[in-house]
Amino acid sequence: MIGEHLPALQVVVPLVAAPLIVLLRSAPLAWLLAVGVSWASLVIAVALLLQVQSGGVISYAIGSWPPPWGIEYRVDALNAYVLVLVGLVASVVAPYARSSVAAELPRERHYLFYCMYMLCLAGLLGIAITGDAFNLFVFLEISSLSTYVLIALGRNRRALLAAYQYLIMGTIGATFYVIGIGLLYLMTGTLNLADMASRLREVHELRPVLAALAFITVGVSLKLALFPLHFWLPNAYACAPSPVTAFLAATATKVSVYVLLRFYFSVFGAAFVFERLPMRGLVLTLSVLAAVTASFVAVFQQDLKRMFAYSSVAQIGYITLGIALVNENGLAGAVVHLFNHGVTKAALFLLVGGIALRTGQVTFERVAGLGRRMPLTSLGIVIAGLSLIGTPGTAGFISKWYLVLGALDRGEWWLAALIVASSLIAVAYVWRFVEAAYLREPAPGVAGSGEAPDGMLVPAWLMVAACVYFGLDTSYSLGGARAAVAVLLGGAP
Repeated sequence: MIGEHLPALQVVVPLVAAPLIVLLRSAPLAWLLAVGVSWASLVIAVALLLQVQSGGVISYAIGSWPPPWGIEYRVDALNAYVLVLVGLVASVVAPYARSSVAAELPRERHYLFYCMYMLCLAGLLGIAITGDAFNLFVFLEISSLSTYVLIALGRNRRALLAAYQYLIMGTIGATFYVIGIGLLYLMTGTLNLADMASRLREVHELRPVLAALAFITVGVSLKLALFPLHFWLPNAYACAPSPVTAFLAATATKVSVYVLLRFYFSVFGAAFVFERLPMRGLVLTLSVLAAVTASFVAVFQQDLKRMFAYSSVAQIGYITLGIALVNENGLAGAVVHLFNHGVTKAALFLLVGGIALRTGQVTFERVAGLGRRMPLTSLGIVIAGLSLIGTPGTAGFISKWYLVLGALDRGEWWLAALIVASSLIAVAYVWRFVEAAYLREPAPGVAGSGEAPDGMLVPAWLMVAACVYFGLDTSYSLGGARAAVAVLLGGAP
């Protein structure tokens, strides 16, 4: 009986937990509930994935109103893959958050942090699982509004500015998205994504459809921080509390990429978007600029959080580059990089959070000599950094390899060479950490420090281990990505 309602429980459990945490108003109980709900979200996501693999697409009607009249939760290989990523990261970040939040936030705000964390988790899971375009907008706003608060909880006043910048950009993005949905509703008379896709094939007046595509593209691109709409991201990641940075970097932009994939391939159709329109050239150009420009900017940052934030902009460029290749290998590279980069960035930001706890700041001056003071943390950053570069034996290599194969399948040797060359830029900023941590002496006045508490170090190292594991065993990560690509190229929502 419970198995039939797993799609609803995926969203309802964290959504109900949020007000319950406020009623409890107890930091220890709030943390325990957040951990339990995060683990439950992962278990439900895995169960849904297994159901999809064994029985095909799951359609769940909310309130017994059959689609397309009522809201439908629809789970296929693509969004089941995304749900598992969100659940996995949440189940690791929630235990980590206890020590980090205790150090970064006043005690009276702890329960509010966990409340917002649950709302953000519910919103991201809802975005991925819903089959209704307007319901997707509702969950987009739930996740965004809670994210603004989570960022603003940062320890210095710059966090308020970062949250405000993100609020402005996020509101513009959401407005553009809902205008696009309004135009599609005007032309099709439905908000159900599957029904919308079938009705769009019969629409002959293309100008509103083109306008809808433009609005949705810009709106979602603001949310996923596609170059040059990424300016909110570095400040948000750098100023937010450490658990928030790790969670957002690993999930929020990835869920937004999922939305773009869903509309491009399942609603509008790849033939319409990439063959009848010049979208491929536009997305490809912006992706290359993101991969190269943001990587160069990362090299010159003096703060580890900001450096890895700009790295995230570059890595998002690789994902959208795979989308622009519009072939099986390129899309497989994009979808598997969505997962692999989420795991890698979670590892990096969780480890950087441990440095922030012990040293107060994460500038390169503070990091000097860290290899002797925090050897496990430093080693973890090096391993995750190798995954970021795309070194063989790490998760990042699998992603880059399939992106290169996708470029070669199209006969675009120059693009394959550019993917390799731009990946090498990551060597420069990862080496900056290696040089500071292992080859420099601590700056005068920087106190000695030990490793972060086990409650922070163990979750971080689980993600580091995942960087290696998914580079050696690709049965889930690449296998799931291939199943998702089959859904995309098949065109079925």
